[in-house]
Amino acid sequence: MSHSKNHEQEEAELALLSNEDSLSTTGSDDLEANQKDANTTTTTEPEYQTPTTVKFIWLGAYFLFSMLLTMYNKLILGSFKFPWLLTCLHTTFASVGTFGLLKLGYFKLSRLGRKEHMILVAFSVLFTANIAMSNLSLSLVSLAFFQIIRNTVPIFTVLIYRVWFGRSYFMATYISLCPIIIGAGMTTVGEYHYSAIGLFVTIFGVVLAAVKTVTTNRLMTGSLALPSMELLFRMSPLAAIQSLILAIIAGEIPAFADTMSQRATESSKLATAGTIAFLLGNGLLAFLLNVSSFQTNKLAGALTISVCGNLKQALTLAMGIFVFKDFTVDWLNGSGILLVLAGCASYSKAELDSKKRAAPTS
Repeated sequence: MSHSKNHEQEEAELALLSNEDSLSTTGSDDLEANQKDANTTTTTEPEYQTPTTVKFIWLGAYFLFSMLLTMYNKLILGSFKFPWLLTCLHTTFASVGTFGLLKLGYFKLSRLGRKEHMILVAFSVLFTANIAMSNLSLSLVSLAFFQIIRNTVPIFTVLIYRVWFGRSYFMATYISLCPIIIGAGMTTVGEYHYSAIGLFVTIFGVVLAAVKTVTTNRLMTGSLALPSMELLFRMSPLAAIQSLILAIIAGEIPAFADTMSQRATESSKLATAGTIAFLLGNGLLAFLLNVSSFQTNKLAGALTISVCGNLKQALTLAMGIFVFKDFTVDWLNGSGILLVLAGCASYSKAELDSKKRAAPTS
């Protein structure tokens, strides 16, 4: 009887050990496989997971709104010389617009802790500082020199990714950046004048622009992974407040009040209402640009946004020639425009090839 019980106990222990080994082996295999899948997902950048059609739709929207706002700002800043109030207007519209989208259910708010809120506050300061440094640079150097230095934003974007995130691109991508940067520089050939402090401030502004672009992308694709609309919703009120404070410091509030009072005196109520409507229209267009800009940054990547900035500069120059008749083009400017267009076509092909190589093979 005792022998039978011992035999049954041994069989039970063997079965239990067998089950434990089976569970342990299965579990560890699954975890290892999942970990491999996770690593594969993280090494494939989000922009290479986005369908090409979707990417180009958002790029097209970003380009359209960007060019329209450039022309709109050119018209409005001729008489509305209050850059900080204009920035405050843009970010206020972004706040109101994203709040409306939130109420309509287009996105939901994530549960964030104190650390995440501090990151967003720092990002809003970076956003505002980028605008401030750009304005300061323009006051210290000539416009042509400013544009030449700003053309190097893609270089700093690549360096940030290489040094900070350890990310590399395919050789074709690096090569395609050369004609884009050189061509954009050729489009701005003109009278250069700058000081040592102006050069330093301009380069620092370019670094800030690259950091802002990369940070925007990482906040939406990194560990925080905020939806683009939520990031815009959380950042815009902070940037609006900071812009308003800077407008007060710069003395724009009383100057704007005097301008509007003078216009109200000299013009009819209808003309004053038209001026207000013109400003509100600018804010609405800026909101559409912000929405498309954040979403394009998330789906197409920070480097693509930087490249689009150079392409936008070349097309803005072309519009200045053919639409606004600002200046005449010479062979160097025209060659620069064509070189930028060729470089952007080469960059697009390089990114499409990169997506094919990065696509997981089944």
